[in-house]
Amino acid sequence: MTATETRLVELTAAAASEVKNLLAKEPPGRHLRLYVEKGGCSGLQYGLVFDERREGDWVAEMHGVPVVVDAFSAQFLRGTVVDFDDRLSGGGFRMRNPNARQACGCGQSFGV
Repeated sequence: MTATETRLVELTAAAASEVKNLLAKEPPGRHLRLYVEKGGCSGLQYGLVFDERREGDWVAEMHGVPVVVDAFSAQFLRGTVVDFDDRLSGGGFRMRNPNARQACGCGQSFGV
């Protein structure tokens, strides 16, 4: 997949700003990788890490942030909006995923 395809996921301006702050502390060439893995109390859980681009990744740049998603995760993340809230209580990165049919109270685990 390439950046010229329809957006798979979106970063809000608030999320992009926080990612840029964190990415500045990483080695050059890192991207924000959004992924899904089995686990959590609802069956699947979200992950965000700084990583290098891999063969077969969907790649895009949003608000100046390079973003990658692997093919397995793409099927679960299509249409997801990543936001960031800097509140002291309950703040952090939040995923709004239209594919999630159930979600854990923590917001990090979901089921489809």
